[in-house]
Amino acid sequence: MNIQGKGANIRYLLVCMMFMLPFTLFAQQKKLPINVVHTTSADSSKAKPWVFWYWMHSAYSKEGITADLEAMKEIGISGAYLAPIKGKTDPPLYEPVIETMTPAWWDLIRFTLEEADRVGIKLALLPGDGFATAGGSWISPELSMQKVVWADTVIAGGKDVRLALPQPEAYQGYYRDIATFALPVKDYQREDNQPTVSTSTRTEAQFLTIKGNKKNFSSKEPCWIQYTYKQPYTCRAIQIEVEGFNYQSGRLIIQTSNDGVHFQEVSRLKPPRAGWLDWDVGLTHAIEPITARYFRFVYDPEGSEPGGEDLDAAKWKPSLKLSGIHLLSTSRIHQYEGKSGVAWRISEPSTSLQIADTDCIKKDQLINISSSVQADGTLTWKAPSGVWKILRMGHTSTGHMNETAGNGKGLECDKMNPKAVEIQLQGWLQKAIDVAGDSLARQVLKIFHVDSWECGSQNWSPVFRNEFKRRRGYDPVDYLPAMAGYPIASADFSERYLYDIRQTIAEVVNTNFFEPIKAFTHKHGAVFSAETTAPVMLTDGMAHFKTVDIPMGEFWLRSPSHDKFNDVLDAVSGAHIYGKPLVQAEAFTQIRMEWDEHPGNLKTLQDRNYALGVNRLVYHIYVHNPWLNRKPGMTLSSIGLYFQRDQTWWKQGKAWVDYATRVQQLLQAGTPVTDLAVFTGEELPRRAILPDRMVSTLPGIFGEKRVLTERARLANKGLPIQKIAGVSTSANMVQPEDWINALRGYAYDSLNPDILLQAKVEDGRIVLPTGAAYGILVLPGRHALQPNDQAMSLEVARKLKQLITEGAKVVLSNKPLRTLGLSGFPMADTELNRITALIWDGSFEQMEEGDKSVLFKKLGKGMIIKAPYLLSSFNQFGVQPDVHFSELDGSEATGLGFNHRRTDEKDIYFLTNQREQDRKLLVSFRVAGKVPYLYDPVSNIGKPLGEWRIIGDRTEIPLQFAHNASLFVLFKEETNLKEAKSARNWPQLSETKKLMAAWHVEFNPDYGGPKKAITLKELKSWSEFEDTSIRNYSGTAHYRTTFQWKGNAQHSPVWLQLEEVANIATIKVNGVDCGTLWTAPYRVDIGKTLRKGENQLEIAVTNTWANRLIGDQALPMEKRITQTTAPFRLEGQPLLKAGLIGTVRLMEEEVN
Repeated sequence: MNIQGKGANIRYLLVCMMFMLPFTLFAQQKKLPINVVHTTSADSSKAKPWVFWYWMHSAYSKEGITADLEAMKEIGISGAYLAPIKGKTDPPLYEPVIETMTPAWWDLIRFTLEEADRVGIKLALLPGDGFATAGGSWISPELSMQKVVWADTVIAGGKDVRLALPQPEAYQGYYRDIATFALPVKDYQREDNQPTVSTSTRTEAQFLTIKGNKKNFSSKEPCWIQYTYKQPYTCRAIQIEVEGFNYQSGRLIIQTSNDGVHFQEVSRLKPPRAGWLDWDVGLTHAIEPITARYFRFVYDPEGSEPGGEDLDAAKWKPSLKLSGIHLLSTSRIHQYEGKSGVAWRISEPSTSLQIADTDCIKKDQLINISSSVQADGTLTWKAPSGVWKILRMGHTSTGHMNETAGNGKGLECDKMNPKAVEIQLQGWLQKAIDVAGDSLARQVLKIFHVDSWECGSQNWSPVFRNEFKRRRGYDPVDYLPAMAGYPIASADFSERYLYDIRQTIAEVVNTNFFEPIKAFTHKHGAVFSAETTAPVMLTDGMAHFKTVDIPMGEFWLRSPSHDKFNDVLDAVSGAHIYGKPLVQAEAFTQIRMEWDEHPGNLKTLQDRNYALGVNRLVYHIYVHNPWLNRKPGMTLSSIGLYFQRDQTWWKQGKAWVDYATRVQQLLQAGTPVTDLAVFTGEELPRRAILPDRMVSTLPGIFGEKRVLTERARLANKGLPIQKIAGVSTSANMVQPEDWINALRGYAYDSLNPDILLQAKVEDGRIVLPTGAAYGILVLPGRHALQPNDQAMSLEVARKLKQLITEGAKVVLSNKPLRTLGLSGFPMADTELNRITALIWDGSFEQMEEGDKSVLFKKLGKGMIIKAPYLLSSFNQFGVQPDVHFSELDGSEATGLGFNHRRTDEKDIYFLTNQREQDRKLLVSFRVAGKVPYLYDPVSNIGKPLGEWRIIGDRTEIPLQFAHNASLFVLFKEETNLKEAKSARNWPQLSETKKLMAAWHVEFNPDYGGPKKAITLKELKSWSEFEDTSIRNYSGTAHYRTTFQWKGNAQHSPVWLQLEEVANIATIKVNGVDCGTLWTAPYRVDIGKTLRKGENQLEIAVTNTWANRLIGDQALPMEKRITQTTAPFRLEGQPLLKAGLIGTVRLMEEEVN
């Protein structure tokens, strides 16, 4: 990437020479001046991490609660998200059993608030029992989430008809009519031609033709399923049903034949994008009409996509599973199930080739006969001549419950009905407030929170019809059969109507669910946090963050099958565009605990998410342990990071928590600096744009290597599988670690339509009402979440024109051809075409960079740039990369991330080395004329940088990173200097002494260690000892030795360097605590504690629970040290390294 154009290579050579120059002085490290990092106690409190505090299985104790809260306070946790999970077990895990909703439960809640107040821990509560989402036993079916349902029957007309209509689906007997319609049936639209089913596996599969069948046909190998008709049959749509969910059933190859011998391939089905909770409804494919006697559905996994958050079913090892294949002679709207809002899905639009206008129901032929239907479903109607399909449509409960709840388990409340939301709030949160009393509640309950959306989607509510009328200007019932898949007027008209349905759902969920919760929260003196709604509830996955006070994402540890990269981006962009200073993340969730987790192997993941924009962690998970004498004790089965008081390294882990607080304090300062605004598009559902979705639009920015690797990833040749933590998934899924600093120095936010329409232009930058500003607006081309990139609302087109003419620079992809929805249609399309012709058409100039070029033109004060953008930067358009990392030979350095914040006084850059290697790099910052400072948040030490240079409007600084290290570079005071060479930016260390004396090591017998101290001449892993009390030991051991010191430590630091630590070590010299080492480079300055002559050294080293758990499996229950509810999954695993390993050295800085 070209940063400064000519002369860059010369500068790289000069920097390399600078590294070799002798220096007369290296400045001693010192803390930063107070005016560089100025914080308050309020800043520190806000910066401290929180935890999710799960109470399991009605097994709670007051002693355990007190111990939990005190342990949190001890290591610097600010607060806890309290959630009871599941009910009592049989037999109970702990007695007395205290079930949620009982008087004893509410008494315990008051006790907990009182203890939290005494200890100084703040609490957050969720809207109901369990962690997802907002339901309870007090929610009746009519107050629960609703969906549109229907049943049909065919009648002959030309006479008076009186019959009992079929009953649509009714959850627990609950059903309400919306409307009943008579649809004309043409001769060819009869569905009574039943086929015979055969398979290549010779499996009997006739059950696949039965509607509602619950039995799956399955195959792990390629195969085919054949439908044979007695007479040629014309198929216009194919409905696939699955018990569960399955990717391969949505991508079957269709072959046809008229003789049963010679088959030709017609097409391959294409599944929609879909999230992880995608088993509520089947999938209907509109196809171009095919007439044949033999239809084969061929399963061949080759060409499968690698899967992802929005194609969850493709993550897993390929196999075919389905419970029904239904061939329809009548047309259906392509994949209408998602388009109607009953599931989170994104599909391509129906086409006129799939659905001819003649196959659609004409608007004047759609007869609403609701007035002829009695309350009991009896139809009394004088039917016109012809054949009619009577379509009875209504709504019932989706049946989704707060599945993780205990005694308070019940239906999920209606997310579009304010009445239901209010009853939900009164049923749980208000009861907690009443029990505590308003004063105590306001003192302790500081956050109310909506967690993971795990209750599916909904597409109806008693309030929906009026909400739709008010927002869209017409009655949704007019075209309601389209929600059942019946095309009305045309394919395009039907798609527009269903878009209006989805738009209304997205808006109403925010105004009728999130806004009442916010009002309730603020009324009680708390703030409102929430995670994303995607990919489960059909909404704009960022729009609710304008209502929420604290957006939250989540990231997972070693769990690619469940990781939530997009959730983090939803929260980060949502916070940035709506001006929310805090971006929380549910941190380190994992599908299977390995018991090897410790701060050192968690830091890289943590830092990666800091670089993305997260600035406060909520550790997942702290599980309440009712026992004081059982370790590890209670867990959330095998899920989550074991982060609670009985963790072996809990107390020493304070150093890690302090690190998080320091980083978060700086990353909460000021506002984010982000260069690119990337438009999400207007498809619904929608969410923040993942970087891989932009490669085809910005190939030059991503670079040729990325373009090639992404092409190979998507090809997914050979369908490679990876196995991590015992879970097998596609190896070619997007791995967040591969996309660190994806745009090579440019940070981006995703802008949804809501915020784009509020944007304006100031000094050539796109500025949002919250103050966020961007140099370039990017409209990506067609991608997975925007399959129809040729549709744009008139409002967005007008805004785009306004922004460009006022000075915005915009990268554009395909030209929109049609508007969205029925508002203003068809006249709106005419105006859209006038606007898009002005923007997309006309004469373009060429901008060149070497052998690459890009087309652009001016419009008003702004600039239109055509994608694909092939240049390596936006320098030519006035936007340089914010940060550029280079190796010392001038080549681009990868595997690094950054986060840039700006206050009124300073620029704050967080830098992370994501590689497990030490590195010396040149880092170029888009800042000039300010003095740079270096701050290490691990050691809490900072200093002015002694070596840097300003070239043009950038500052170049040589920096050293230990493996997986993170640093801050801060720019504060203005300066006229163009360079500094007063000192190296890192110490040059040389060995002063190896500690050769024997070590006396003391283990804790209560944790199974030897009762007497042992003496070691060399340091090796505990796992290498013959003595099982050492080999299987988990806990802390104290290493003690003495050494002689003849030097004078006053002139420079003296470093204690540990060769290897497994896993965390606290150093004391002469009784003085020198700090805890938990990450590279595992060294600490002990200079101020040294004295001439003999010195006492103590190193307390702690490993993880893994070795003890493995050892205990070979022991009878009564001899085991450990007791836990977690399932044992370490069979066959080797013992882990543990203890102090290798050589311990004293190091001093070289002074030349």
